[in-house]
Amino acid sequence: MTVRLDAVDWKILDELQRDGRMTNVELSRRVGISAPPCLRRVRALEEAGIIEGYRALLDEKRLGYDLMAFAMVHLISQAETDLAAFQDRIAQWPLVRSAWMLSGDVDFLMLCVTPDLRTFQTFVLDITAAPNVRNVKTALTLKQSKNAPVVPLEAGLPKGA
Repeated sequence: MTVRLDAVDWKILDELQRDGRMTNVELSRRVGISAPPCLRRVRALEEAGIIEGYRALLDEKRLGYDLMAFAMVHLISQAETDLAAFQDRIAQWPLVRSAWMLSGDVDFLMLCVTPDLRTFQTFVLDITAAPNVRNVKTALTLKQSKNAPVVPLEAGLPKGA
């Protein structure tokens, strides 16, 4: 089901992406409506699944996770049950920060964070030993050029919003 958003909804989403901790009163002031309808709109956006949740963004390096790397996994079989089984395994690996199932030569791309290279190497051995894994290629990150944890709402904003 498609949810129809008006200009105020788009403004609410934009503001909450920038600062999810602001009070409803502050949010309503920023979007130009009173607090009660603002709260109703936020709740409707949550219930529709457009707002999935709220979280704190943590700096992994300051917490001791100095290495960020990608693991590209090629499976032996791409049968639906095998893909689902590997996805279940990914969910159990705490070092995997995010993962994508892909088309093409690589079946899964996983972004991993670890305290050091030795921990990542051990983790790669665990991945390689997992059932149905043909091979694993890795790439260590040198520098993060962009980390935008927001949806680019400008593309979807209605005219005049």
